[in-house]
Amino acid sequence: MSAWDVIVPLVALALGALVTAVVLRRRGAVDDASRDKPRILFPFVGAELSERALQAALRLARAEHALVVPAYLARVPLPLTLDAPVGRACDEAFAVFEEIERRAASYDVPIDSRIVRGRNVRHALRELVAEVPAARRIVVAASTNGGHDGFSIDDVAWLLRNAPGEVLVIRPRTERGSRPRPGVLHTAA
Repeated sequence: MSAWDVIVPLVALALGALVTAVVLRRRGAVDDASRDKPRILFPFVGAELSERALQAALRLARAEHALVVPAYLARVPLPLTLDAPVGRACDEAFAVFEEIERRAASYDVPIDSRIVRGRNVRHALRELVAEVPAARRIVVAASTNGGHDGFSIDDVAWLLRNAPGEVLVIRPRTERGSRPRPGVLHTAA
């Protein structure tokens, strides 16, 4: 056994520990810096977002030096346990989270993305409010097609009656005779 057989694993172990310490320190610094910031909840359902609602949340956060909490509301069917895997839904959510993170970086706004599970939209909203009790505002997009790209009228009414703090409901604008194009973000400006 040569000296290299002993030195190489030790150097690799030391480098691994150093990288882990740096990553944990960076995460801790980000969490510490944003711990006292006010929170703005930005819940969404599906793989499409209202451009107007996202811009409203990011502009408010920039003006108030707040942290945006984008939350994908995953519906879990009743026969499954609440912590059952929701693979396809998570894939959609991650694509949307990447786009939100890119947009938030251009506004210099920190984000704390979450996936919140519930039996329905209202249950998931209750869970989100319980997870982030310090949130001052909730920004939601009203639906243009029955709830696939935003919140239904009934869910918005429930939210206005039951949510703590302020609720900002953004109505998407569509041109007469045209429909929003499907995709990660649609321009419902």
